[in-house]
Amino acid sequence: MSRLRRNSTAELLQWFGLLGAPIVWFAHLVAGWSLVVVRCSPVGSSWGVNADAWEIALTAAAAAVALLAEAAAVALYLETRTIHYTDPPPEGRRHFFVAAASIGNVLFIAAIVVSGVGVLSYGGCRQS
Repeated sequence: MSRLRRNSTAELLQWFGLLGAPIVWFAHLVAGWSLVVVRCSPVGSSWGVNADAWEIALTAAAAAVALLAEAAAVALYLETRTIHYTDPPPEGRRHFFVAAASIGNVLFIAAIVVSGVGVLSYGGCRQS
């Protein structure tokens, strides 16, 4: 594989590893909130949407994408483990980003699972 192609692939993996899990977590959070609104509003409840089935599917899909982002970050981290983050860019920057992403993605995966469980265990709709 040519160096240019390998560099562009590593660049894509770096950014997917860094931003994939936070973006999918945000999308899952908004989708879960929307499902609660659909479940609890008079209009939404008449639509016949199975909110639990949708939430399970959304949580599984979001967790899968976040796990792929973690796999990309870990794979690139292992590839750059001999490089120090103070080395010149792009290698030093890449090593720093994937090291941070490897840790941060674990937190986003946990947030996705906890958010999905929270929406599924929501007891009922009440007026505040």
